[in-house]
Amino acid sequence: MQGIQSPPYSIEAHLGARRASSMAIRLLPALLLSYLAAHMLALRLFPSHAVALSFAFLILTPLLAAAACFSRISRKSASDGWTALASAMILWSAGMVAAMAATLLTRVSGGIDGLSMMFFVLYGVPLIFAVASPDHEFWYVRVIDAALALALGYLFFEHTFAFANATGASAEGVLNLRLMFDIENLFIALFSLVRFMTATDPQRRSLFGALTAFSITYLLAAAYINHVQMDSDYGTPVDLVIDLPFLLMIGFAFGYRPDRTSSAGVRRRVAHLVRAASPLMLAATLLVVSALLLHDRPGLAIAGAITATLGIGLRSVLVQTRSFAEQDRLDALSRIDALTGLPNRRQFDDVLLREWGRARRSGEGLALLMIDIDHFKLLNDSFGHPVGDERLRAVAMALSKCATRGTDLVARYGGEEFAAILPATDPAHAVSIADAMRLAVEQLRLASPAAGGVVTISIGVGHAATAIAGTPQALLETADAALYDAKQSGRNQVSQQSLQTSG
Repeated sequence: MQGIQSPPYSIEAHLGARRASSMAIRLLPALLLSYLAAHMLALRLFPSHAVALSFAFLILTPLLAAAACFSRISRKSASDGWTALASAMILWSAGMVAAMAATLLTRVSGGIDGLSMMFFVLYGVPLIFAVASPDHEFWYVRVIDAALALALGYLFFEHTFAFANATGASAEGVLNLRLMFDIENLFIALFSLVRFMTATDPQRRSLFGALTAFSITYLLAAAYINHVQMDSDYGTPVDLVIDLPFLLMIGFAFGYRPDRTSSAGVRRRVAHLVRAASPLMLAATLLVVSALLLHDRPGLAIAGAITATLGIGLRSVLVQTRSFAEQDRLDALSRIDALTGLPNRRQFDDVLLREWGRARRSGEGLALLMIDIDHFKLLNDSFGHPVGDERLRAVAMALSKCATRGTDLVARYGGEEFAAILPATDPAHAVSIADAMRLAVEQLRLASPAAGGVVTISIGVGHAATAIAGTPQALLETADAALYDAKQSGRNQVSQQSLQTSG
């Protein structure tokens, strides 16, 4: 006898994996602090190589943050955002590589050269795209967002090389670059904080929580380095401040998993407002950078402003067009019965009111058919509701095939009842169509527990020769009375009554 083999993926294995993951998350703060300690220890133990060692840490830290962001990429919500964050980390690391080359190879003071500054500025473009481009939009809308982000990156590039080149930057150029860094960092921090506070989806909330923690810490660290420690060279303990935002990103990427209740207090209307307005962040940033270029590059500044205006305008048109189409689709769905595919009671009421008004103006007759499936409750009780639903769909199709004019309407009135509106129809023609419907359903030979063994229908025909002196409700009551007569007379037949008016 063969032994029972355990499944390759057991509950015990799953719980073990979760325990291991939980243990790793608990150890994460200690690991990150150890990384900082290792950086400091390297500077203390090898002072003659402090600059090179510090660069190695400063290049590695954002790369580790990028790896942490890539680990969050999946088919779930917010994958695009984590990809943007990872791209930003890689761009920043590339800037540090350029700064290292400028410091160690070309001996540029403080590593301030155009290439490194360009990477440090461009790193913010994916972050702005992450907070400004909602991932629920269609691809062509996000292409516009990406185009605005690329335009922003180009203006950053031009702005950088207006004040810095391969050999360094002037004192005035450094001040202008610092101002641009401050504006960019402040924008990213504010935008990400707003998106985090209004996010309702846990995956998006996790993304914006990590970005908020990173961007605020980066804003403070960059301000400290650029305005307080601006004369410090690489290879000093000040470099540990640069590690902090990236280590925080690693910690949030690996360890922050908000539960669904953490966003319960966010009002849907506020969340929708922020999500709808978030693309303005890209345009606003593009306009601000264009304004910074106005004095030195007026032509480029004007082009940037035009790009921002046209881009957000085109985006709005596309989103609005899609919104109109979606509204039309939802309106159509709200007028269709989901089970049978026929117009529902709402559509029936609207059409009856419209056709009644048309009959009043034209003086033509209007017929209304009320249709009921015989012994439907018995059918449901005997065969079950799924079979009852099948019978409803089959009857609906048979009825709709008998009312062939474009002005005719067959609708599901409710339950097992249907209704048909026949404009510009005399009583004889209305009875003829009703009898054709009755016969069409009977000939389907649908099994029924009722006497006769097949599904049948009873139809009441109400007719108004003139709609001047009556009301739609009166016509409906007339058709209902005729349906009652048909059922009282034995079912599976048509009964007709005319609307009696005193006018």
